[in-house]
Amino acid sequence: MNTNLFNPPYLYSSLTRISDLKLQPFDVVSLPRKQWETGDYVVGEVLSPVSPNATVELTNGRLASLLPGDRIIGAFGIRRATLEAVGEWQSIEEDGRMDNMTCAGLFGKVTSKSYLLPPITSLQYRGHVIRNHHKVCMKDFAPVIRNIPYECPTIMIIGTSMSAGKTTAARVIIHQLKQLGLKVVAAKLTGAGRYRDVLSMGDAGADRIFDFVDVGLPSSVAPPEEFRMSVRQLLSMMAVENPDVAVVEAGASPLEPYNGSVVLEELKDQICFTVLCASDPYAVVGVCQGFGFMPDLITGIATSTSSGVELVEKLTGIKALTLSEPSALPILTQLLQDKLALNQPCLTL
Repeated sequence: MNTNLFNPPYLYSSLTRISDLKLQPFDVVSLPRKQWETGDYVVGEVLSPVSPNATVELTNGRLASLLPGDRIIGAFGIRRATLEAVGEWQSIEEDGRMDNMTCAGLFGKVTSKSYLLPPITSLQYRGHVIRNHHKVCMKDFAPVIRNIPYECPTIMIIGTSMSAGKTTAARVIIHQLKQLGLKVVAAKLTGAGRYRDVLSMGDAGADRIFDFVDVGLPSSVAPPEEFRMSVRQLLSMMAVENPDVAVVEAGASPLEPYNGSVVLEELKDQICFTVLCASDPYAVVGVCQGFGFMPDLITGIATSTSSGVELVEKLTGIKALTLSEPSALPILTQLLQDKLALNQPCLTL
């Protein structure tokens, strides 16, 4: 047993940012496997060898370098990243070896990973965070509020895959909305918990930022109906802010197992503008055909050059923009003004 005495030798990953673990004492106790669950706060010890670039994301979003023997507090979870790593805590074997599946402190055993991905930090399970003989979980710190109708005009950002340019698009759109004098809330509603993307929305000017960690989820890979209830709680939290507009990122493609389709179902009556960030021009066609809707704007890696823009528009007939180009900003602003002025939602699922 290891008792935290307010000066703990731990690195607190960003998945602990909703907790009070830095402020209140706790014990660390190894629990039998039958008591393990998604969202449990656990301690992992960094094992050798450690990649020179190995880091953990802290509660403030800063990346801290890792050394052998460092002890990280993270949470059990599940990852299903098509371009990076796949794994879950359920695959941890009797030896207690596990991986920091994202630098945010998402703990589990990686079962498949891209050959392009740098080495993943290996950990040794050292126990669960315990208070008063009960394990401490992310859900313990999720606020319970009454359901409030979510009626905010919403700009939805989705992608053909991860790393398609969604966060960049969100930042540019938020910045333009703030230039129009609007109160903006921003949220990342699907994915595997990392704070950096959400913080960048705040850096762009969003008045409040949210993600699924706020309602006690380490990632959005969960049974759909269970996830739906968490999304409704999160939307109620956003509604309390009474924003003029919300910018919402639904992670990677809604066809992937991160419950993006649930988010679109819950928000469909409020979505007034849809941005599809594409990894390549032909992926645009695949997502539009596979999910059965047409976005209002296409951007992302596929539109990095004028040739990419031309090909996307030729294939789809949808407006495409390179948002990093200053000449795109007036066009984007006009599109936003036009869509936000509409009384009826413009996304049909």
